[in-house]
Amino acid sequence: MSLVATRFAPSPTGPLHIGGVRTALFNWLFSKNNKGKFYLRIEDTDKERSKEEFKKQIIDSLDWIGINHDDKEYVQSKNIKKHKEIVDELLKKGFAYKCYCSEEEIKKQKEKCKKQGIPYIYNRKWRDSKDLEIPSNVEPVIRFKSKIPGNSTVNDLVQGEINITNSIIEDFVILRKDGSPTYQLSAVVDDHIMKITHVIRGDDHKINTFKQKQIYEAMKWDIPQFAHIPLIHSEEGSKLSKRDKASTIDDFIKIGILSDALRNYLLRLGWAHKDKEIFTLDESIKLFDLKGIGKSPSKLDMSRILSINEYYIKHIEEKKLFKFFKIYSEKFKKKIDPSKENSLIKSMNFLKNKAKTLEDIYQNSQYILQEKIQISSEDFKLLDVSSKNIIKDFLAEFEKNSEINKKNLEEMMNTLIAKHKTNFKGVGQPLRIALTGSKFGPGIYNIILSLDKNEITKRLKAIN
Repeated sequence: MSLVATRFAPSPTGPLHIGGVRTALFNWLFSKNNKGKFYLRIEDTDKERSKEEFKKQIIDSLDWIGINHDDKEYVQSKNIKKHKEIVDELLKKGFAYKCYCSEEEIKKQKEKCKKQGIPYIYNRKWRDSKDLEIPSNVEPVIRFKSKIPGNSTVNDLVQGEINITNSIIEDFVILRKDGSPTYQLSAVVDDHIMKITHVIRGDDHKINTFKQKQIYEAMKWDIPQFAHIPLIHSEEGSKLSKRDKASTIDDFIKIGILSDALRNYLLRLGWAHKDKEIFTLDESIKLFDLKGIGKSPSKLDMSRILSINEYYIKHIEEKKLFKFFKIYSEKFKKKIDPSKENSLIKSMNFLKNKAKTLEDIYQNSQYILQEKIQISSEDFKLLDVSSKNIIKDFLAEFEKNSEINKKNLEEMMNTLIAKHKTNFKGVGQPLRIALTGSKFGPGIYNIILSLDKNEITKRLKAIN
């Protein structure tokens, strides 16, 4: 049996779509589960729209989510000479022909089909050209001579047996007028050269599979097995597009989604293993199979992504979480002062409480990150004479202690509660406002223990 080999083959004509990331993930997991190879192929033959920045974004996105390809990425445009050789071979064997239809003729054919309310299929005018005069001013395209009678079948590893009537497949173009090969031809040649055994891709490629299968058969090449994954739909139920707000990995990175959480979510988006929801990376590889993929489209659910992300934030080790937080902050917010790092690391265990994203942790940690506390006018009104006296008395006791811990903090708080005839909130709220700028936030003990003693003294003195 051949070594299992899969590939992910994006075009660098825009940022990598989240549906593409899931396709890459399924290919990668299938290969790893079968101890095979996973390759990345950049299909950059669309010269006008292909850009280096998009190629970089694709590679960076896959790297961020932990999908590592084997060997160096395969760049399709470097193999065009081989693609053209196969076109010549198909011509010689009688499986392809030159079509001299002008753009105007093709346009008229399309308009005619539109008026009749039927899908456009090229009329095969040049398929049998013995009675036609070759025009002198038209560069031909090369078309593949598709089967006309009968049916074709693909035994899809996800969808089951798919059967279509051959006549609905047009004689598709394999070489453009400018001499550049098309996707249908290049994809087959590259998959053959790369010894791809399984082509796993979106089910919008089903018709392409029937076209490409004919090229394999014409060349007498081994045909890979095909698996077509249902597409991802937006929360509104329409096909997810690059115009949707959360359509690329960058969209999720910006709001502070962890790579492990997004990978776990995408794994479960259209795939299941019993009732299991959370998968480690090793479990994902060990348990993944194509049988677990459903046949219906999956709907992107932002609330579910946030829920899984919250789970990962809660269960990650604090130093590792801080590392992710630091990268996030320095990329999208501001550089973290090295003097604040220790405070942030020891505070991660409570800063992550109720946090669904790294953005939430960033907001929760503002009182540590800020050099100067800004108190809103609404909260400042709560700092009346009684509250200021509580802050003053706390500061007096606080400065007497050389070491601050939870035990002596509790003693100070209880003393203040008794002295000012109030309750815990009556003492805690003014201190929280003075130290963080808001009546909302972490517990008062956590706040005090997370800040440097001199910083606490400075902030409390600024109130009186």
